[in-house]
Amino acid sequence: MLIRKKRLGEVAASDITDYQTYLNRRQFLNGAAVAVSASMLPLSMAHAESEPVPTFKDLIKSQYSTEEKLNTFEEITTYNNFYEFATNKTYPAQMATKFPDKSKPWRVVIDGECDKPGEYDYDDLIRPFSLEERIYNFRCVEGWSMVIPWVGFPLADLIKRAQPNSRAKFVEFTTLYDPEQMPGQKRAVLDWPYTEGLRMDEAMNPLTLLSVGLYGQELLGQNGAPIRLVVPWKYGFKSIKSIVHIRFVESLPVSAWMKAGPKEYGFYSNVNPNVDHPRWSQSRERRIGEFLKRKTEMYNGYGEQVAHLYTGMDLTKNF
Repeated sequence: MLIRKKRLGEVAASDITDYQTYLNRRQFLNGAAVAVSASMLPLSMAHAESEPVPTFKDLIKSQYSTEEKLNTFEEITTYNNFYEFATNKTYPAQMATKFPDKSKPWRVVIDGECDKPGEYDYDDLIRPFSLEERIYNFRCVEGWSMVIPWVGFPLADLIKRAQPNSRAKFVEFTTLYDPEQMPGQKRAVLDWPYTEGLRMDEAMNPLTLLSVGLYGQELLGQNGAPIRLVVPWKYGFKSIKSIVHIRFVESLPVSAWMKAGPKEYGFYSNVNPNVDHPRWSQSRERRIGEFLKRKTEMYNGYGEQVAHLYTGMDLTKNF
């Protein structure tokens, strides 16, 4: 008798919600809402059904923004990959309504190969960076895709503040580890805490953001509050959420997904429709809110801004 063992990081098919099932569930919930008082709905769902309340004022669209139709606030805040809460894409919105815990000040450590390390409260971290002209309508893709109006500032601005030295070749990021707030961390789906990394020139590219909001308001828990990375030409798992540690390092950092599946998830993780994932094609994607799939673009359509970063590299080996 052949017994198949589940590998670290491998998610059972039963844990994955396809978009049609998601739509059916949303239709059911919308119908049920007629019979249920709105006060009894989960906070995240009640919030998502209403118009977002702007937190950031006088935002001006970035020159790098796409002109494509934005996904709705509800779509963006109710269909999320956030394994720290659940592997199912609809559950994080229900489980992160009180995340992060406001009684615990959010702090971010910046250290490693830099001349100005430090530990910062969230407000002190973002205070020097004007957000008045910092809304970025970026495509994001993970096999399914969305167009999201992120509020944030270039990671390069923060890097310059930390003054990395000549030994800093990469930037490593770490997510909060707190299983009581993030119950998905109680399961050995990944080697917690979640880590990711970028090469220094990738981190300094003007498309690479530290995001603190979307649709003009502060990030909700399921979207990576209070501060997350956004790297729009890479697959979504590179855009690490709820960051507590930024470290400048000399050697290539090993990310959480590289540990879980080194033959499936490489360091670069650039959107490349010409290279299939070992278990599925990456040539087409489904935009949330659309029925038919569309062709996936190289570098997610941002080749003009980032292709030069990979000149001379074999992108089938450096996947």
